Amino acid sequence: MLLAGSGVLAVAAFAELGSPRQLTIRNGGTFRITVWGTNGMDLDPALPSAQLAPLVEATCARLMTYPDATPPPKGFRLKPEVAVEDPKVSPDGKRFTFVLRSGRRAFRFSNGARVQANAFERQIVRLLELKTYGAELIQDIVGADRVENGRVRGIVARGNRLTIKLRRPVPDLPARLAAPWFCAVPPTLQADPEGVTEFDAAGPYYVKDNVRGRRIVLRRNRFYRGSRPHHVDGFVVDGQAASLDAVIDRVDQGVADWGWAPPGLYFRPERRLVARFGVNKSRFFLQRGLVFNHYNLNTSRELFRDNARLRRAVNFAINRRAVQAAGTGRFGGGLTDQYLPAGLPGFRDEHIYPLKHSNFRMARKLAKGHTRSGKAILYTPDLPSFVAAAQVIKQNLARIGLVVEFKKFPSVPIYLAHMRNEAEPWDIGWSSWGPDYLDPSTYLNSLLDGQFTNTNNWPHFDSRAYNRLLRRAAQLRGEARYREYARLDAKLAREAAPMVAISFSKEPTFVSKRVDPRCIVLRPELDLTAVCLK
Repeated sequence: MLLAGSGVLAVAAFAELGSPRQLTIRNGGTFRITVWGTNGMDLDPALPSAQLAPLVEATCARLMTYPDATPPPKGFRLKPEVAVEDPKVSPDGKRFTFVLRSGRRAFRFSNGARVQANAFERQIVRLLELKTYGAELIQDIVGADRVENGRVRGIVARGNRLTIKLRRPVPDLPARLAAPWFCAVPPTLQADPEGVTEFDAAGPYYVKDNVRGRRIVLRRNRFYRGSRPHHVDGFVVDGQAASLDAVIDRVDQGVADWGWAPPGLYFRPERRLVARFGVNKSRFFLQRGLVFNHYNLNTSRELFRDNARLRRAVNFAINRRAVQAAGTGRFGGGLTDQYLPAGLPGFRDEHIYPLKHSNFRMARKLAKGHTRSGKAILYTPDLPSFVAAAQVIKQNLARIGLVVEFKKFPSVPIYLAHMRNEAEPWDIGWSSWGPDYLDPSTYLNSLLDGQFTNTNNWPHFDSRAYNRLLRRAAQLRGEARYREYARLDAKLAREAAPMVAISFSKEPTFVSKRVDPRCIVLRPELDLTAVCLK
């Protein structure tokens, strides 16, 4: 999923604040949330939105999940939730069998009904019926293209055993099923394109009341026996904020305890959040996230086609810290020179390019005799932060003999539309990428496999050798998979260099003074199940 802002997937990363030997954490109270423009304010897991995704998480129970309050890399390793253990996989990799908890350990919906395999079968079928974004992750299930009478041929749900049959091996299927769309739902839940407003849930909380567009009330699931924390009695969501800026204003004023807004709004100078509250102390928190900010080098055009030396030269010449500072500011992201996020299984820090300065000596050495026309066209949104970052790139590349010309577009959506057009004559262009689920293939294969040059592969990088390596890595399982992706990440960045990695966005969280900072868990957005009040 190409993004122009923050990430969409809640995954395990942890910020531990304060000392557990301080005052006892309070249980109880109502946590107040404010949102804007929710278009119905539904919490249907088939239709999650950026603003409501943390609330969906609070109601959700999945087959597999990520450890609570555990820092990476362990926090990025799947563990069973409703499932008893990791799935059994057939020798050909085409059949996964999950066994669910039963007896006293069974998960239960908020009405007391036991969660059985048909709860997950129903949600998969709903996604396929509604053709929502999550359905793209399960197209390899046998019969996914043909739902008949609420059933899919490749899914067998009997009691506490769920078997999923695939058309081809999909080693990362458990990670896909840990994405936000695959919560357990009541087996009779309808598939409504507008979203179902109220239904029983198997997570720590459930939706008690939902007045479309105005108010949501979540209350504790008294039958929940899972390991996730749940300190507050419930949540009240007010859907009448006048704007996204107003969301932050309401939290600042103490009218609400939290609300989602795009990261850039938190860093506006007039807010002075860092100066007023510091970072990761009491109210304003930053967690390195999963959204990858980078510049694509268009390998389908003459300048960068079959010209890895120049692409590497550009990577040495661009001052990543200066680009970041000109764009979202020094708090907006963690600098990187690689394509996988730190802490993700498959990441190994290689120190390939300088992060805080340019290396013009190496850049000029590589560029010598390879600058071809000596001109590069850079596409950018015509917004101050993007233009300022583009100016830094222009100045840096002039030092190695490249003249950069800008083509500006009045908004990010218009810019993205032009970037998606394969006929557009650009050489350098910004993009942000957020993964749909947590696996190295969602970065490297999605962005650089040649089969995706008409969708996510904006550098139009189509190398027979790298395609083979990427597809082979995608078929591996376990530690062998992660070792191969670590090697590929370094090899792609160091040798092929089809992109200039800049940063992984930092996700801001701002809470009211009522919220106890000892219960702030960021995954990388706020984990609402963990919050507590003073």
